[in-house]
Amino acid sequence: MDDAVLEAPPAAEEEPAYDPAAPAPLNVLRTPTGDAEVDAALGRLGDADHLATDGHVEVYEDVHRGLRDALTALDARPGPPAPPRSYEHRS
Repeated sequence: MDDAVLEAPPAAEEEPAYDPAAPAPLNVLRTPTGDAEVDAALGRLGDADHLATDGHVEVYEDVHRGLRDALTALDARPGPPAPPRSYEHRS
């Protein structure tokens, strides 16, 4: 009688079930704008690649807030001086 123990063949690795809410990179190409503040806000979108879909809202709201702040800052910066007004004398 053979004392060898029969081993079961190794179980095939099961592929994980598809989970549509699991994190998955969006692979969205973000082209730099040249504005550091805007580029930083858009770069934050990459954080959503590592979050489940229920975490995307927080990232999107943060990016939206950053972009809105960048636009608001444009109104606060002094622009070029206004052209002088031409006053016509009418009689």
